[in-house]
Amino acid sequence: MLFFTVLLPVVGFWYLLPIYEVVTITGDERGAGTDANVFVTLFGDYGITPKVHLASKSRTAFERAKTDVFRIRTHNVGPLKKIRIEHDNTGLNASWFLDRVVVTDVIRPHLRFYFACNNWLSKVEGDGLYIRDLLGSMDPMDMPKYNKYAVSVFTADVKGSGTDADVFINIFGEFGDTGERRLDNDKNNFERGTEDKFTIEAPNLGKIRKVTIGHNNKGSSAGWFVDKVVVDDMGNKTVYEFPINRWFAIDEDDGKIQRDILVGGNQPTGIVYNVQIVTGNIRGAGTNSKIHIMMHGSKGMKNSGKVFLEGGKFERGLTDIFNVEIAALLSPLSRVTIGHDNGGVSAGWYCEKVVVYCPFTGIEQTFPCGKWLDEKEGDGLIERELYEMVSLRQRRQKKHPWSLWIWTSDLPGAGTDADISFQVYGDKGKSDEIRLDNKTDNFEQGQVDRFMVELPDLGKLTKLRIWHEKRNPFAGWHLSKATIMKTLTKEKYTFPCERWLDTNEDDNEVVREMSFCSAVIKYRVTVCTGTIGGSGTDASVFLNLIGGQGDTGDRELVNCKNNVNKFEKGNLDEFIIEAVNIGQVHRVRIGHDGKGGGCGWFLDKVIVREEGQAEAHAVEFPCNRWLDRNEDDGQIVRELVPFSEGQRLYNVNYHIAVKTGNIPGGSSDSNVFVKLYGEKGDTSKMMLLVSANNLGNYFETGRVDIFTVETFDIGQINRLMIGHTNEGMRAGWFLDSVQIMVPVHGRHYMFPSHRWLCKDEADGKTEVEIYPSEILDMEQLINYEITVVTGDVTFAGTNAKVFVQMYGDKGKTEIITLESRSNNYERNTTEIFKIEAKDVGKVFKIRIGHDGSGIGSGWFLETVDMREVVYYFPCNRWLAVDEDDGQIARELVPVDEAFMWKDDDEEGTGATLGLEQKSMSTTYTLKIKTGEKKYAGTDANVFAILFGENDDTGIINLKACKNYKNKFEQGMINEFTVEAVDLGDLEKLRIGHDDSGGSSGWFLDWVEIDAPSQGQRLRFPCGRWLDKGEDDGAIVRDLYPAELQTELYMPFVPYEIKIYTSDVFGAGTDADVFIVLYGQKGVCTQQKHLCVNKRERRLYFERGAEDMFIVELEDIGDIIEKIRIGHDNRGTNPGWHLDRVEIRRQLRKGKVGSETTIFPCECWLAKSEDDGETVRELVSSDIITEKLLRDGTLKRTETEVEDALETHTYTVSVRTGDMYRAGTDANVFLTIYGDLGDTGERKLAKSENNKNKFERGEVDKFTIEAVDLGQVFKIRIRHDNSMMGADWYLDQVEVLDVETEEVYMFLCERWLSTKKEDKRIERTFFVKVFIPYHFTLSTGMDRDASTTARVYVIIIGPGEIETDRLWLDLPEGKTSFTAGTMEHFVSYGTDVGEIKRVEHDQHYPQSESLHLKYVLENIQLKCYIKKRNWLFYISIIYYMFQVVYSATVVTGDTQYAGTDTNIFLTVYGVNGSTEEMLLPKNEDRFERGQEDTFSLEIDDIAPLKKIRVRIDGSGSRPDWFLDRILMRNLTTDEMYLFTYEDWLSKTKGPKRTKVCELAAVVDEEEMVEKTTYIIQVQTSDIPGAGTDANVFLMVFGEYGDTGTLPLKESTNRNKFERKMKDVFRFPDMLSLGELSKVRVWHDNKGPAPGWHLEYIDVKDETMDQNFRFPCDRWLAKNEDDGQIMRELACANNDSVDLSDKTKYEIATTTANTDDASTVENAWIVLEGRKARSKEFVLENKKKKFLCGATDTFEFSSKHVGEIAGICLGHITKDGKKVKNEAFWHVMEVVVTEKELGNKYFFRCDAQIPLAAKKDQFLTFECYKSIESFASKVRSLVPVKYEIIIITGDVKGGGTDANVFITIYGVNGDSGKRHLRQKFRNLFERAQTDRFVVEMLDLGELLRIKVEHDGSGTSCGWYLECVEVTNTANSVTTIFQCGKWLDTRKADGQIQRVLYPKY
Repeated sequence: MLFFTVLLPVVGFWYLLPIYEVVTITGDERGAGTDANVFVTLFGDYGITPKVHLASKSRTAFERAKTDVFRIRTHNVGPLKKIRIEHDNTGLNASWFLDRVVVTDVIRPHLRFYFACNNWLSKVEGDGLYIRDLLGSMDPMDMPKYNKYAVSVFTADVKGSGTDADVFINIFGEFGDTGERRLDNDKNNFERGTEDKFTIEAPNLGKIRKVTIGHNNKGSSAGWFVDKVVVDDMGNKTVYEFPINRWFAIDEDDGKIQRDILVGGNQPTGIVYNVQIVTGNIRGAGTNSKIHIMMHGSKGMKNSGKVFLEGGKFERGLTDIFNVEIAALLSPLSRVTIGHDNGGVSAGWYCEKVVVYCPFTGIEQTFPCGKWLDEKEGDGLIERELYEMVSLRQRRQKKHPWSLWIWTSDLPGAGTDADISFQVYGDKGKSDEIRLDNKTDNFEQGQVDRFMVELPDLGKLTKLRIWHEKRNPFAGWHLSKATIMKTLTKEKYTFPCERWLDTNEDDNEVVREMSFCSAVIKYRVTVCTGTIGGSGTDASVFLNLIGGQGDTGDRELVNCKNNVNKFEKGNLDEFIIEAVNIGQVHRVRIGHDGKGGGCGWFLDKVIVREEGQAEAHAVEFPCNRWLDRNEDDGQIVRELVPFSEGQRLYNVNYHIAVKTGNIPGGSSDSNVFVKLYGEKGDTSKMMLLVSANNLGNYFETGRVDIFTVETFDIGQINRLMIGHTNEGMRAGWFLDSVQIMVPVHGRHYMFPSHRWLCKDEADGKTEVEIYPSEILDMEQLINYEITVVTGDVTFAGTNAKVFVQMYGDKGKTEIITLESRSNNYERNTTEIFKIEAKDVGKVFKIRIGHDGSGIGSGWFLETVDMREVVYYFPCNRWLAVDEDDGQIARELVPVDEAFMWKDDDEEGTGATLGLEQKSMSTTYTLKIKTGEKKYAGTDANVFAILFGENDDTGIINLKACKNYKNKFEQGMINEFTVEAVDLGDLEKLRIGHDDSGGSSGWFLDWVEIDAPSQGQRLRFPCGRWLDKGEDDGAIVRDLYPAELQTELYMPFVPYEIKIYTSDVFGAGTDADVFIVLYGQKGVCTQQKHLCVNKRERRLYFERGAEDMFIVELEDIGDIIEKIRIGHDNRGTNPGWHLDRVEIRRQLRKGKVGSETTIFPCECWLAKSEDDGETVRELVSSDIITEKLLRDGTLKRTETEVEDALETHTYTVSVRTGDMYRAGTDANVFLTIYGDLGDTGERKLAKSENNKNKFERGEVDKFTIEAVDLGQVFKIRIRHDNSMMGADWYLDQVEVLDVETEEVYMFLCERWLSTKKEDKRIERTFFVKVFIPYHFTLSTGMDRDASTTARVYVIIIGPGEIETDRLWLDLPEGKTSFTAGTMEHFVSYGTDVGEIKRVEHDQHYPQSESLHLKYVLENIQLKCYIKKRNWLFYISIIYYMFQVVYSATVVTGDTQYAGTDTNIFLTVYGVNGSTEEMLLPKNEDRFERGQEDTFSLEIDDIAPLKKIRVRIDGSGSRPDWFLDRILMRNLTTDEMYLFTYEDWLSKTKGPKRTKVCELAAVVDEEEMVEKTTYIIQVQTSDIPGAGTDANVFLMVFGEYGDTGTLPLKESTNRNKFERKMKDVFRFPDMLSLGELSKVRVWHDNKGPAPGWHLEYIDVKDETMDQNFRFPCDRWLAKNEDDGQIMRELACANNDSVDLSDKTKYEIATTTANTDDASTVENAWIVLEGRKARSKEFVLENKKKKFLCGATDTFEFSSKHVGEIAGICLGHITKDGKKVKNEAFWHVMEVVVTEKELGNKYFFRCDAQIPLAAKKDQFLTFECYKSIESFASKVRSLVPVKYEIIIITGDVKGGGTDANVFITIYGVNGDSGKRHLRQKFRNLFERAQTDRFVVEMLDLGELLRIKVEHDGSGTSCGWYLECVEVTNTANSVTTIFQCGKWLDTRKADGQIQRVLYPKY
């Protein structure tokens, strides 16, 4: 026996369901068994179970005479009353003879029920039923009685009323239903006018409530007209009559073929269920079978009966929609049963899901299936029970059924053939527009038509609007009244009318509004058409008035009261709109249908007033826009509000994306409309006529059409209605989905549809309500109204595409194109655009520009206004390549409204706002260098984008070059100007081109960007092709600034300069005009040329002209004291008569407004007029101030300048030297500097006393007129090197101030020549009265060390003589003295003589608080006077590892003692030496008799022993007489004197040397003795041991090294022969002390260079000590390891034996506090690397361990090696117990190993507790150790180093040059080693080369230097990295390089110093 369990899909509760055992006994009849699927449904006292499949794995189930047992788990329905057993009629033998069924409750076995059948379940056997209801009994012998129902069906006597289809009936009673029963008794049933009788046997149903009757639409004549049905309940002796009198036909009446009929013919309360059946999108999913559905109510107690879904296609991937009307409320459903009759050719069906929506409850339920209903697929079922996926349940608007009666009047011609529509209004809203398009003949004369309609909850109804749309002669209709009743509550409203809806009757209107509670009033509407060309329209115009109490609906404006031809240009057309009172009209919706040839319409405004009211009460609705598909935004419907300003901001844009399904025939030619429903109201029905994405033919298959509709804000959208007008050849439409984007709300709504809107498809609907499946968040935008005014100048308009981008404190918008369908941006036009963009907060700038496309793209933009908050963006500039600065995009900043509306009639107050905008923007000058390579130039269009930390500029088309017409040619530097606002610091530059033109490839060298307002100049190196055929093929590159090439300077500020040329004959000029501005104390700007090219020079400075320039120059302070203005005297008419100059600046210190300074001139700047001067200095006369007050007004004040500077005359005497060819024919230029300013460069053109100027030995006098310079302290003089005899020897210059009679003398005595001395033709000289002071300021490293204040210095000399405040103003680009930085300054001040002290302080602006703390670490001060240098140095800085020395270098006072050569210094001390340091020349150092001071930061190697000074002999004056060098330790103030008093020269002096070593002298004592070194070199006694090469030696010792000693003059004539000893003597050398090693090598020259060296002995005669350096190795390329350089360690140190005991000195320092000392003992243990010492007791004898004392102890111990730590204890004497707690506070312990002298330092600063035993102690680690020289020497053992060189894998990376390496370690360096190998091509691309070099152990490696000699054809080398391995300890150090060593690439270096990669 088999048992089966069926689990119901109620997840999580299956185990709670009872189990029923179902036993079926198949009868013992022939053919009794069945192959069909068998199902059972249990009916009990508590409910009904779902249909359960009795599934069996046995193939023999339900066979003849077989008993089958099944266990099913289902709902508990209590004691069973009946069961319904059935099969699906599938399989080969579907017929089944069932004997009986036994059902047992397994949990309660006593509940066993017997259900006798003894009948066929077969379509072909017995009574043809295969579904049976069986009554049950607990007595197996009991045979329950069944009731009989006699059914009489009366077919009406109407033409075509009979049917050939199969008719079904289901009788519903209080105890259930009979199920579908086919009414067929083998007669020709259901013929016209007949009565057919049938008997149905079924369990007692109790009182019958309704019947469901219908047919399956089979046969050729399926339509059926039923008169009535009579059911005779024989058991209960009751007869029920069901009057019907309706068609059951697809093509008649309402198209239904199945109906629910209530008893007695009551109109059924039909609950409509919208059923969507989705067929799966898999192969073979569709079916030809008849699909049916059964809907089950809650708990399954009620059901719909089997409903046949006729008219569906059920094709693959399609959704079929049906409206099923059931006379029962089942929603929400518990489940649905879906199945088919297994008929047709392809019966199998794959059902995806079923969706049921009940409008009455507003619930939409989804029942997933996703299975086959196919006897050949899966489990073979053709009917399934589906359960809801609750998570997909949707709540929609509830709609209730209403009955509507329409009474057509009984008047002649009162009927109509038109489709009638109506709309109902209530106090809770309004219904949709509902069309009454019944299929029968309605609205006939005297007829009452009844309709069932569904309406939402409108509350109490207030009015009804009814209309038709036909205006033909036979469409007229006379309506008597309309009555509407709510079916459930019987709530009834009657709306009387008794009027015509006819174009030829009454008032000719076809719309009527009716109300039983409000009056119908008339509105007079005046429509004003615009007056511009083409304003009128021939289209049909409609209008909707929207008020506080409703709206009028769309009314077609047909009957004009005053014009026959409506809506013509300039017309004012009046119309009467009759409607129920809508309250105050606050919005008008007006539009047209877009039909007709001239349908475009320019609407000016609409005026609305109630009929009978005064004109003053009229409400005006301005429009002033096109309603035209081809103009403006293309919209032909607009909503107007009664506001003029910012009108467009009151509406919201809804972007509707409509997707047409991608199925055959899915497109539509009909007009589509949409209506949106929101929480704040719903829109009107809006036709989608104008697409935003302009795809032409709308609603095509598979396409998305986007429409923008503009209406009032309806809040969050909860649903939409979409449909079409069903017009056109192919009106049917398959709508896939709708998406609505509402950027202003930040919402994106998804409305899935996937259904037909077609009269002939699905449910036949052409409109549908859709609810959102998902509401997504999108970026919320806001509305902006932008008004763009194009200027009224010639060619001002543009055809290019204009864009805008807005920037605010919350970010920036995207780039938005400002375009419409009109011809925009014509000359003198104003255009208004509404855009949706990100809320950027308060707008601080906009970027507006165009793409330069089209003919005549140049555009003169006057202003831009923006509304959201009102902003004004004045421009008044060209956006054109060939105008202004050539930019076609500009960034504009808003200005205050007060500045926009200045009184233009008042003189000098015109709105010139360029200065305000300039101050808020940054001007960038781009210099672009095209490479020098062949074909480097490009013809393509180049663009750039500047990226800052805050923003980027967007794409800048580099079209308007300032200096070349033909741009980007080979080797050319092109200059462009870009303006931007608030980019922040530039971070990168993107530059590229569009690859157009004949030769588009471009080699870009670099780009330089100068931002004066930010005070920085950045270099963006590139050095690559932008070419698809070169390099990596990229034509766009991102470039980054090179930090080392960044220049910072003081930021510039904007000035507005107005130049007024006089109105006199010939006043204008074509010359190049320049200007310089001066502030107080001589602060001035650079010289600024006001025109950038010849074109501008021709345009500006015409007679009587006023020219304005906005320039950025240095900030010269609060007051402009004078200006210098002039020109270059070039051009056809250079003479210029200048009237005045006005300079306007913004007010400082945060005030809003400007200050204008006026500089009168009224004289000529011309060679041929007046005094012939072309340069004038002007002083200010008046200052005009305009200040914005708090109330928004401008206050203007004018003041006269007092104490203006005077003009002085200066006589300049120039003496030329009296020597051969001293005179010059060149042009000489002079600049005089004073403390109040300078003269600017003046040409010394006309000598007052000599016709031929600047001749040998002559004095020439010149007169210069300038504004008072104050105290003159400096001149700069130069010549231009022109003419043949340009060289000039200048002796002196004398300047006489004629007004003050002060004389200033400047001594020169130097050549100004490109051939002599230092080849300079420009020199600067100082007068002794004022001298320059050079400052170097270092700011501390503390976090709060920075300051933004201005810093000044006062220098004080003897007798408290002091300078003024010398301001140390930071360079442009820097705003603060930043922690850890060093700044350099030059200031001019009074000569105070010997400097005694320096005072410094800070000055804070008023706006800055004083909480900033500024930490000055040091000031370095240098002051230059003729022949003398002073140094004053103040230091408050201490370095942990390095010490600062001041080095003063004194050049001798001997003829030609000065030099231009490079001078190098190396310093040697007891604790090491420095590297060789270059002392910078800086143009004015190392001159005769001069002292030059340098700041040297070196390792702490004190005390100093000696220095080595070297010159390289370069420069025009290579010889140098060095007198002495003085070095001072600025920390300890120790002084070291190094005296030489001789020449460093190859040609002068007795020594003829370029190197000298000088011993340090301290307190007149030399720190190093002089000695003679005798060097003995022993060549080995082996064959070929001698050498012919040149041998060199370097000796290393305690005090440094000897430098290179060439071993030239030996005691033997023939040096270095086999078995020979050569002796060399080197006298007068500085002793090195103890020697450590020697380095010996030869140059491998001569016929036999190989050399076998035995040893070298070095004798120090002063010390009388010999040092032996054994070798016994070859120095030969062909022997041993091939090395020709060896390092030999000193053998003397080997005698020290450390294997035994040694002595340790221990020094303890007790803290200097009151309780630090102790009277007890201490003990110590040394922890060494090799061993641990025993415990040493530090006995406290003779008062040791006192406060602040250092005590020394000495012990003998075994050698413990390097000491890493100590253990320190505090113990009582004699082992006494500790009575009271006591401590010893020790600060430091120093341990010295006496044999070698190594020292170890331990910082303690700890309290050691006193203990009786040595079990308490503290441990300390060594923090510093000093290795003695002897110890270092012992570690010098030969080590082999493996050197691996990796050449980079880049093109041309390999080198043929000779490569050298020098390795530096803590023990010294390796010397320069040549890396070479035999028979190997070294250093090739991507190659790794390995070398082994032997040298003395260098210890830890610090760095390496890699270099090559540049030899070979391909000497450039890309070095990737170097690895050096000490083979003795296997430690590898990696030195990353990744750079070129190539003179032609990168920085041009061929040597690199590399540091380890840790």
